[in-house]
Amino acid sequence: MTSPDLVRRFLTNAGNAAAGTHAVSDATGLRRVLSEIVPGTDPVFCPALTDKEKAAAPSLPCRAADYAGATTTVEEVYGGIAETGSLVCTSSGGRAVQAGLLPAHHVAIVSRERIFATLDDCFASFAEGLPTNITLVTGPSRTADIELTLAIGVHGPEKLDIIVF
Repeated sequence: MTSPDLVRRFLTNAGNAAAGTHAVSDATGLRRVLSEIVPGTDPVFCPALTDKEKAAAPSLPCRAADYAGATTTVEEVYGGIAETGSLVCTSSGGRAVQAGLLPAHHVAIVSRERIFATLDDCFASFAEGLPTNITLVTGPSRTADIELTLAIGVHGPEKLDIIVF
């Protein structure tokens, strides 16, 4: 499957899982999408560790020093799984996987080059061995009690946006 096909399949499956999906080709597009989906008054945690996170930072006027005090996290994640539309978040590079789980809104930046066809393909990409923590996220957090009443955002963010860049 070609890269454009993987991206299309990933975004379609992520959208089917109730994630907001966006594709951009440059930093200007990234900042435009962020200005549309992240309210300017919300405290936002963005670690600014990667080039893509650094490109996002100027469009986030109300930055929080820590994810615990943020309503939104904007971060680049390890990758995505086209087969399921899932995000792959890892603890590699000193990242806190809970940064994308604690705030009510998670905005995940996924590199086009890091969209894998299957989970097996993703695991094969860890040349240095597996990181300590890997979290797979498919859509906003949801759970249903014994009476099958759906609740959103109980065990993680109630809103998920994915930006492929």
